[in-house]
Amino acid sequence: MRSTSPQAWLIVGLLIPVALLNYLDRQMLASMQASVMTSIPSIETQANWGLMLGQFKWVYAFLSPVGGFVSDRFGRRLTICGSLFAWSLVTFWTGQVETYNELLWARSLMGVSEAFYIPSALALITEYHPSYTRSRAVGFHQLAIYLGVIAGGFGGYVASDPQLGWRLAFQSCGIIGILYAFPLFLLLKDHQREVTQGNPKHISPLGTLSELLKLRSFILLVFYFTLPAMAGWIVRDWMPAVLKKQFEISEGKAGVSATLYWQMAAILGALLGGWLADRWNRKSIKGRIYASALGTSLLVPAIFGVGNSSSLQMAIAFLIIFGLGWGFFDCNNMPILSQIVRPELRATGYGIMNFVSISCGGLADWGFGWLRDREVPIPIIFSSFASLAIVSVVLVLLIKPSEKYSDRI
Repeated sequence: MRSTSPQAWLIVGLLIPVALLNYLDRQMLASMQASVMTSIPSIETQANWGLMLGQFKWVYAFLSPVGGFVSDRFGRRLTICGSLFAWSLVTFWTGQVETYNELLWARSLMGVSEAFYIPSALALITEYHPSYTRSRAVGFHQLAIYLGVIAGGFGGYVASDPQLGWRLAFQSCGIIGILYAFPLFLLLKDHQREVTQGNPKHISPLGTLSELLKLRSFILLVFYFTLPAMAGWIVRDWMPAVLKKQFEISEGKAGVSATLYWQMAAILGALLGGWLADRWNRKSIKGRIYASALGTSLLVPAIFGVGNSSSLQMAIAFLIIFGLGWGFFDCNNMPILSQIVRPELRATGYGIMNFVSISCGGLADWGFGWLRDREVPIPIIFSSFASLAIVSVVLVLLIKPSEKYSDRI
């Protein structure tokens, strides 16, 4: 087997701190809900909290295709470093807000600034890494995301500590991101990717959208990417509050219980799923698809089980199963996209996937809060999300990779 260049793995290493901050900065708010709502009384209701969480997602989703297009046309390095600097400034400002409207604006600007990172980072990784290390490389990057979510889960302890507080957490993370953006700009390098059709500088937004929407497999991938992610957002954003109320535990314990165990399992799933997908891909052009479908299948009993757990230990056990399946799912989406879309359009393609997925995730966040205000039982809500995961398994198996972009070894 050919070896992968050190530069390819250096790129992953440079992006790992960025990916960690990307999710830490957005995730820690969920574990600080009680403290933030006490500090900002104008939030008032659970529905308003859900709307605020959804606001981030809708803005992020709307601008994800824009971020992908900017990356495809103007380069990955500038897009990534500019995004990191901007969202870190917003993170710092979040620690200063005093009203619900200010918090809404802060989360909206967070959505604007973070929307440019993920499509560009994953596209850069897949350009540097050939087929035989692609899923593993993406898996290592996603590992940092899970670590960011885990760190965010401890936010409840920080928020409830009178010597620290939620404001200091946001201010500190903002400063770290601002400082890291400068050396990252000096060290990160764009890949001289092969041009398969025309000049990337001449790609138009409408032309890009038209070409992508003509691909049946791309449409299937968009829906496959969306359905499990709706449950994923509910687990990330609402599980700390659900466990706190359901099992009458502290804010800190709920935040850790809702994030630590399933994110650790997701790390294992991403590493194992990436290794299996790269290996399976050498034997079958649909190897990555089979590995991803295997992981998504685990989400079905996991989501159903979490919603029907009678104890905290049982809920954590099902969350671990969810995390394992999520890791398989998460590390293979961009590699699958790379098998059906030409290199010049991949960041835009992933941006469109984010647009659909996170828009629906925002609706799920708001809808979950609305249903909880009306005391709809948790088992009914989670069972409905489990059914969506079943549909997604069927969708991914219908995707047909292109031999042209599947450089199997």
